[in-house]
Amino acid sequence: MSALTVCQVRFRYLALYGLRWLPSGLLIPVMILLMQERGLSLPQIGLVATAQGLVVLVLELPTGGLADALGRRPLLAVAWTVNLGSLALFAAADTFALFFLAGALQGVYRALDSGPLESWYVDATLAADPAADYERGLGYGGTVIGVAIAAGALLSGGLIALGPFGPISALTGPVLVALVLQVAALVALLALLAEVRPARGSGALRASIVEAPRMVGQAIGLLRRSRVLLALVAVELFWGFGMFTFESLLPVRLAEVVGDADRAAALLGPASSAAWLANAAGAAATPLLLRWLGAAPSAALLRILQGGTVVGMGLFAGPVGVLIAYLACYTVHGASNPLHMGLLHRQVDGPYRTSVLSLNSMVAQPAGALGAVVLGAVAGVAGVSTAMLVGAVVLAVAAPLYLPAWRATRTGTGHPHPPAPGPALPTARPTVDTPVTESR
Repeated sequence: MSALTVCQVRFRYLALYGLRWLPSGLLIPVMILLMQERGLSLPQIGLVATAQGLVVLVLELPTGGLADALGRRPLLAVAWTVNLGSLALFAAADTFALFFLAGALQGVYRALDSGPLESWYVDATLAADPAADYERGLGYGGTVIGVAIAAGALLSGGLIALGPFGPISALTGPVLVALVLQVAALVALLALLAEVRPARGSGALRASIVEAPRMVGQAIGLLRRSRVLLALVAVELFWGFGMFTFESLLPVRLAEVVGDADRAAALLGPASSAAWLANAAGAAATPLLLRWLGAAPSAALLRILQGGTVVGMGLFAGPVGVLIAYLACYTVHGASNPLHMGLLHRQVDGPYRTSVLSLNSMVAQPAGALGAVVLGAVAGVAGVSTAMLVGAVVLAVAAPLYLPAWRATRTGTGHPHPPAPGPALPTARPTVDTPVTESR
């Protein structure tokens, strides 16, 4: 295979990123309301989210190490196949136990999916041009996510407005369409993600499984030696906890304000579409924030601003005010993620990139599960608005954790750290379709 250029790598990354998030756009307006429609209470819905978080906690690091050792393409193929099963089960589930199982399968999917595509993009870009500015592509990725989810949410709202479809309820239709789109995404992944691995067959798999724990250990060693990296990963504890407010409680809050779940779901389609376009606009503003304040100060400021937008969602009385705060929240969210991930990438060398991304995601997912349980319980006892205020405070108090990265940038010490002393890692790592070995 001929080598890929930086532009070709970026195009494939963005295309696959968009296809990966398009099904999610269909699900966002309906998942919570569908579970409520089928008889689950808010605390039970929180436990479904907990199932996902606990599975991620167990599998995140091993699968991240496996991606670094074996390759990103096979792991992503398995992940997206597992998601097909999860979506099919979610569409058919009518009991708490089945929804809990679907949540657990989502945890397997998220653990496998977390990091490999982004890792492939960064390393393939650096392989094509070691001086390339991959942060720009990460920012474009945030824009693509916003557009893809916006399109999916708009389609979801249209399906809800047109439904029900015979025996299929209005809230179930978007789940079935998401299932079809996930099949298309899997086909595109196999066609577009070019990765060459030097070893094949069961021997390569066994060697990669043996190698994965060592890479995980090296990634954890980076955390022990780097206060900057440790603080950045710790941000995810607060971020993951607080995201339950605008990802899961907002539909319930809107239904509360509007007074009807189906009407709220129909509003959430175009509202979610607009929110993710706002997310895309926020991501597109990343270069301006980098020039204006720098990555770490901007990320810290955005954490505080996002807490403020969640306060608005919890306190505004009418649907217009709630939705305006929702749009503002996603604008901030879109700008925050590329800044955070760029800071994270600058703190780690190639061979451990996916493992460190997995560490970052590992703490976010269980924190999100804890947020689902705690905030779901608070919502059940004291109301949705009170739960959103609690989540807003948690989001905002993460801001000081960006100070170590800011100090490191000012003093010139914010560079990747070498691997911990120990046995040398094998040199036969997966390669992308470029002359340079992929090592993320």
